[in-house]
Amino acid sequence: MFRFESPQYLYLLLVLLALVAIHYYIIFKKKQQVKRFGDPVLTRQLFLGVSRWRPEVKFWLAMVALASFIVALARPQFGTRLDTRERVGIEAIIALDVSNSMLAEDVKPNRLEKAKMMVSNMVDGMKDDKIGLIVFAGEAFVQLPITSDYVSAKMFLETISPSMISVQGTDVAEAINLSMRSFTQQEDVTRAIFVITDGEDNEGRAVEAAKQAASQGIRVYVLGIGNPGGAPIPIPGTGQYIIDNEGNTVVSKLSEEMCREIATAGNGSYIYVDNSSSAQRKLMEQLDRLSKTKMESQIYSEYDEQSQGFVLIGLLLLLIDVLLLERESKSTWLGNLFRRQRSFSVFLMLFFSLAAMSQTDRDYIRRGNRFMRDSVYDKAQVEYQKAIEQDNTNPISHYNLGNALLYQNKAEDAMKEYETAARLEKDKLRLAQIYHNMGVILQAAKQFDKAVACYQNSLRNDPTCNETRYNYALSLFQLKKNQQNQDNQEQQQDDKGQDEKEEKQQQQQQQEQEKKDEQQPQPQQDQMSRENAEQMLNAAMQDEKATQEKIQKAQQQRQQKQLQKQW
Repeated sequence: MFRFESPQYLYLLLVLLALVAIHYYIIFKKKQQVKRFGDPVLTRQLFLGVSRWRPEVKFWLAMVALASFIVALARPQFGTRLDTRERVGIEAIIALDVSNSMLAEDVKPNRLEKAKMMVSNMVDGMKDDKIGLIVFAGEAFVQLPITSDYVSAKMFLETISPSMISVQGTDVAEAINLSMRSFTQQEDVTRAIFVITDGEDNEGRAVEAAKQAASQGIRVYVLGIGNPGGAPIPIPGTGQYIIDNEGNTVVSKLSEEMCREIATAGNGSYIYVDNSSSAQRKLMEQLDRLSKTKMESQIYSEYDEQSQGFVLIGLLLLLIDVLLLERESKSTWLGNLFRRQRSFSVFLMLFFSLAAMSQTDRDYIRRGNRFMRDSVYDKAQVEYQKAIEQDNTNPISHYNLGNALLYQNKAEDAMKEYETAARLEKDKLRLAQIYHNMGVILQAAKQFDKAVACYQNSLRNDPTCNETRYNYALSLFQLKKNQQNQDNQEQQQDDKGQDEKEEKQQQQQQQEQEKKDEQQPQPQQDQMSRENAEQMLNAAMQDEKATQEKIQKAQQQRQQKQLQKQW
């Protein structure tokens, strides 16, 4: 297979055709002038030592050299290499406790931030594994479906906070059960659940859930974070601490015994997390011990870059052009070269400039990729920016720069680079990945309508990507949920306005009735009014009773999930 990465440069070949036409037009004019001086054969004898064919050869050497450089700029790519790569890894789901007790500061900066840093480092250490995120407190929900998109994982990790879940408490069992349902349907894959919590399981069903997971071949690891001695739970932005119903300051203690029981029941292990880095090291050791299994195979094509060959051809032709004199000479080519120092200097300048032009762009990208693999994202950013300075039309440079910025939590800048890459990219698979990353940024920013559009564009270019399908379904669900909540709020406002209108009408009717009573007093009517009033009161009491029954019923349904503790 053959293609040009930047075919727009081939239009420069038209300029060469124009130069050839001008060249032969000049030759024709010169011949016309020579004929006016006399016989062409006799005139030629006057120019002894001047070669007839060397100027023509030098001209075509220069033209072919320029054509080679133009083709090199278009970046020809001959053939493809079909490589098969097997993904060998595990499926891991992180169940992260986001209850209010995770705000305790016995681990710096606090329990939740420490947990997020550990998960981030865990993601950095993964290569071909799949990871999912579940957050839980009094209830649990999927923050990120299981995926091999580590950029998405780190983006969603940054948005986690206790305010995400209204029902507080710590229901570890619900988190484990949801994790079991969130794995893929692929068979013979090593699976593990990593529960990060302070161990205050208010429901007490976690051990049974861990046993059920172990029976399905899923290991359950528990990372207990916090101090067994306990610490108060701060209320963000107030400088105060959470108190219980009796007015006492709540002290949240790490329940190591509970954590060990859960880990033992789940055929996993317990890791104590403190301010040191030992827990991170133990976590990575546990990951390495898990047996890696074949998850999927990928067959992909990679184009072989051939621009360097055309650059070398052009340089070789220019070298011959410099060495070849227009006049016939008995001197050696080497002697001619050193006698023409100016031409030699120009040749050297052209050689190094063209060599730099053909190599710098790719070299910067390769160096940036090495920094990305080493997680040195700021230096990778610099290399990709240098690559863009050399060729700002290369979508790969913009895409890689966007990734480097995204890993540094510069989502807005990354979005701009992705948008530029999307405009320039022609390859469908790479374009699908660009739109996928754009969707991740928008989804994390809760702009679900725009995220859905990006995921749709990604799936149009690559309908087989499972990660994109998962994120698309999740964004669509969140978008519909937001629209439903907005509709409910608007309905409540309409109902409130209608109630106020009816109440105002009733007040006006009552005032008019009072005026009539004052003008025409009738005892029998007074008695009937009292009866009507009692009827209205009874009706109001019935309405109130029905309303209270609805409220109590809703509260009972809510209390089925509501825990005794709110931290």
